[in-house]
Amino acid sequence: MPARLHAPSSASASSASSVRKGPKKQRGRVLSVVAALAVLGGGLAVSGSPVYGAPDHAGHHRDAVREAAKDLVREDGFPAALVADQGRDGRVRDYTAGTGDVETGAAVPVNGQVRAGSNTKSFTAAVVLMLVGEGKVKLDEPIETYLPGLVRGDGIDGNRITVRNLLQHTSGLPDYVQTLGLDPFEVRDTYYNPRDLLDLALSQKAAFEPGAKWQYSNTNYILAGLLVEKVTGRPFGEEITDRVIRPLGLKDTYWPGVGERGIRGAHPKGYAAATPGAPLEDITRLDPSQAWAAGQLVTTPRDLNRFFSALLGGEVLDAAELKEMKTTVPVTEGAPAPGTGYGLGLFRTPLSCGVELWGHGGSIHGYESYGGATQDGRAATVAATALSSSVAAEPADMMAAHQHVFDVVDTAVCE
Repeated sequence: MPARLHAPSSASASSASSVRKGPKKQRGRVLSVVAALAVLGGGLAVSGSPVYGAPDHAGHHRDAVREAAKDLVREDGFPAALVADQGRDGRVRDYTAGTGDVETGAAVPVNGQVRAGSNTKSFTAAVVLMLVGEGKVKLDEPIETYLPGLVRGDGIDGNRITVRNLLQHTSGLPDYVQTLGLDPFEVRDTYYNPRDLLDLALSQKAAFEPGAKWQYSNTNYILAGLLVEKVTGRPFGEEITDRVIRPLGLKDTYWPGVGERGIRGAHPKGYAAATPGAPLEDITRLDPSQAWAAGQLVTTPRDLNRFFSALLGGEVLDAAELKEMKTTVPVTEGAPAPGTGYGLGLFRTPLSCGVELWGHGGSIHGYESYGGATQDGRAATVAATALSSSVAAEPADMMAAHQHVFDVVDTAVCE
């Protein structure tokens, strides 16, 4: 959704909902601060077979990632953190920290399911680009061609907004998310038709002229989903399932059905606060239609690693469409690192070890995550079970907590 997303914890439910630590130390290197997210808890377990006789670096890597995950819990205040990282050799390791249920103290399930939030956008963009490869959609064609008369408003004209503008966040369309209100519990059970979300967006004035600059807006991907439905004549969830999820064997990733509010598989509970600094409350049960093609998927850290690795490896798109997806414009606000760019549903982010991470992040009430893959076969995804705006009362702390989620990814890939 808005995007800019073991061992039982020793922390009690009350401490998990109220304790706030001071500002956390920066890990690895100083990176520019991003948007917001956070969690709390205690112990940690690591799955994966030990590498007997391996170089000391393997142990150092595991220790660094383990401690980074713990820091999200004990210093930033997230209830839980889940990490999956993949080395150049294809070995995958899972890490968890905190507690999966602050009321019962239940363990965090290894590679548990979480709400993907805006990571969904990379899947959505991939489906649109498949249609481009099939000759059914043109990137530089106005959205008016495919959805005539639909995109209209104050300073908004579908004749001047291209499909590329939508996928690249250069459309100037206002973000509907800001109209949903600040209290997540007021809308958790509300079902939104995609056209309802679009109407909320179009009731606002255009942010800027199409193509003038980059600015993240979930509205772009609501329209991308509607485009897919119009061109294919099929429900968007069916297209994303048949074109991406099933072919890649993402067995723990699924598109929730209409009105489906629970999470099907083993998962840590997600938490939110009615207002910044208020006690955390369980918001796992949620109608994700408020995010739809911009953020409705449910997935796991391992499945996200698999998706982004397959995407970079040419398993999802043909070369021409993958090249378009990886052609970036500068991210001018909320970048996790200097030099970050955005392609078509894909962030390109420089890491501390000199490689580039191709991926996304996701934030939806209860869960935040960030991750991606590198061209040389590494991948990492980190998920936390609250938003920074829920675990931090001060804006600076929110921004720092979100940055630290990205820092764990950097550690998992680079250490």
